[in-house]
Amino acid sequence: MKYSTLLFVLIALSFSACKNEPDHLHDDNDHNIFVEDIEKDTAKESIATLKKNLVTEGYEIFDYVDTKTGDTILMQQYFMAFLKKGPNRSQSKAESDSLQAAHLAHLGRMYEEGYADISGPFGDDGDIRGITIYNVPTLQMADSLANMDPMVKAGRLVIEMHPWWAAKGFPLR
Repeated sequence: MKYSTLLFVLIALSFSACKNEPDHLHDDNDHNIFVEDIEKDTAKESIATLKKNLVTEGYEIFDYVDTKTGDTILMQQYFMAFLKKGPNRSQSKAESDSLQAAHLAHLGRMYEEGYADISGPFGDDGDIRGITIYNVPTLQMADSLANMDPMVKAGRLVIEMHPWWAAKGFPLR
């Protein structure tokens, strides 16, 4: 008897949980306010606020409407630093290891303080050793931050900086 009662309750709960009604709220006048509409309005306000803040902080931006989704895409200028082999690569293993630790600490600091969004080495032994994408308003600022790297100061790496545009907030896939 207990088993059949439990089974009945579980079946009843599963049917009641399967309502496919849209999420909505009711205002004082008993009008339906759909959550999706609120989210769209909030997203538009967020993009407008984000644009205003970025321009105020000195970032180069533009936006466009994606014809497939109708979403506003905000493009921002970033700065891509190519870390290339430098002229002074004759350090001892101990010096090289110490510089590598200081280099990684520098890149970690750039990420933690919000100046760099991503960094990483290339998987081959070419002249371009890695990249860092700086999320700062100007080329001069990105170049200055990149040149603070202990590997660059020691001449083991040199920086080649390029402006680069990407959609704000889009993740890597």
